[in-house]
Amino acid sequence: MRPVQLAVVSGKGGTGKTTITAALAALAPPAVLADCDVDAPNLHLLLDPTIEGREDFHGLPLASVDAAACTRCGVCHRTCRFDAIDEGYAVDPAGCEGCGACVLACPEGAIRLVERVSGEVLTSSTRFGPMVHATLRAGEGASGKLVCEVRQRAERLSQSTGRGLIIIDGPPGTGCPVIATLSGVDLALVVAEPTPSGRQGLARAVEVAHHFKVPACAVVNRADWNDDEARAIEGWCASRGVRALGRLPYDEAATEAMMAGRTVVEHGDGALSRAVRALWGELEAMLAPGRDGPRDGGPGGTAGSRSDEDQR
Repeated sequence: MRPVQLAVVSGKGGTGKTTITAALAALAPPAVLADCDVDAPNLHLLLDPTIEGREDFHGLPLASVDAAACTRCGVCHRTCRFDAIDEGYAVDPAGCEGCGACVLACPEGAIRLVERVSGEVLTSSTRFGPMVHATLRAGEGASGKLVCEVRQRAERLSQSTGRGLIIIDGPPGTGCPVIATLSGVDLALVVAEPTPSGRQGLARAVEVAHHFKVPACAVVNRADWNDDEARAIEGWCASRGVRALGRLPYDEAATEAMMAGRTVVEHGDGALSRAVRALWGELEAMLAPGRDGPRDGGPGGTAGSRSDEDQR
């Protein structure tokens, strides 16, 4: 049976997305966890995983010039639109996009594309279940491809372990890694903070989810920072048919739990812990019906185009 997949995302960084994801992992039934924030993964900081396997990730290929065959004609230098081949015919790995234009252009066949290691994929065990996570090397591309690799491995783990739920800690923003995270999931939980930029980020993240026909719901974290903005976010959700699942209060217990290497629900029974437990109750009900419930007339409705007014 296909696993149910919940992706926790945010339209901007710093909303507390990973803190919430880790807490949901502690509350959920046996699940597979996936950290798809491959550019800056940090779910492991709260879950203290034991690494059981690691493999190199090969992203974009790299052009390699055979100095013996090169006649220094300059064709490759002029062809490369990324200026990755200098006048000395050396390839800059940080500039090369692996497009292969230089390979096709070289009259001597002196250039070929070779694999390069762009990061690594790790499979670990945590106190809440198996986790797949990854790290992309600084300056490397293909983050979307690496996210797809993480998700595929998580799905295989779900099948092999019989765990019917995958909880994904997604990246912030709306770029390629977010698209790779959201595509095909059953429900997106968008975490917003009560600020104008948080509201705009929420709108963008919901738009991406709806573009891929993924139901989206929302929660306002640290909502007591700005009640007016929290109400504005809830009003925006109501106007777009996006279910708002309540507010999470600011609580120093979140920082204390993080410093102790625990999730907030493992760190006492304060206001934030109780609110997150209530949030999971809402999510569990939305994910439960027939395992495919959220995708068939579930939350979020259909997405229309987003006007300039939506972002204000």
